[in-house]
Amino acid sequence: MFEAVSSPYLVPFDSTLRVRDCPTLPPDSAPSGKAAKKALKAAINELDELQRMLAAQDRYSVLLVFQAMDAAGKDGTIRHVMRGINPAGVQVFSFKRPSALELDHDFLWRTAVRLPERGRIGIFNRSYYEEVLVVRVHPDILEAQRLPDPIDPERIWEERFASIRDHEKHLARNGTVILKFWLNVSRREQRRRFLERIDEPEKNWKFAAGDVDESARWDAYMMAYEEALNATSRPWAPWYAIPADSKPYMRLTVSGILCRALSSLALAYPTVGDAARRELLEARRHLLAE
Repeated sequence: MFEAVSSPYLVPFDSTLRVRDCPTLPPDSAPSGKAAKKALKAAINELDELQRMLAAQDRYSVLLVFQAMDAAGKDGTIRHVMRGINPAGVQVFSFKRPSALELDHDFLWRTAVRLPERGRIGIFNRSYYEEVLVVRVHPDILEAQRLPDPIDPERIWEERFASIRDHEKHLARNGTVILKFWLNVSRREQRRRFLERIDEPEKNWKFAAGDVDESARWDAYMMAYEEALNATSRPWAPWYAIPADSKPYMRLTVSGILCRALSSLALAYPTVGDAARRELLEARRHLLAE
């Protein structure tokens, strides 16, 4: 079963994470400008080759989960890190407000039916973690979920954490490599990006008035993130709290963790046996004879 790769941003498995201590800025030693772009390009090239072997070997699947506050850069990170990868080997799903059909199932169902098959990389832009983040900050949402009565507000979140842990361990046992990224943007940087979306016409479409309302609940969200990450970061399904105030550094860090994780799987192109090799040579003989 997959084991987490090391990183200064790996959320510990002993529930000691404190959100207030998580950096949002890159370290002074971080590459910037052209150096960062060059390093990201190299990582993408490596990832492209690793993805090809992942698909050929057809033994593992990879699930990347991205969670963040609004304007943290989820879409851009997914776009930049996956830019050089064969699109046939990657699938991306964004999870917003549940549909009526989805509400008629348990909270894991709508993501479970979109899990990546072996040989592919699946990306969840938001995920089942919304059920212990947004729903926790807005508990009135529970009323629309038609859960069996009574709902115990003191127990439901731990029960959902337990369901998530069981779900992720089951996936890991069956060959899914799970990497979860919390893109940790500061409130100050979020405000700057909101203003940019308002002031620049080509970015107006990105902004919704409700984003400001959610930002006003910052402290409640930070508490929800802290508890969720502590409750569900495990060696087989680790969380990484990635500094998100610098987009180039964030993207480079995510790509580096993904490359190291895939490299740890000892991926390789399949080899053929003697009988298959004889068939290849016979096919080659026929082709040359045409």
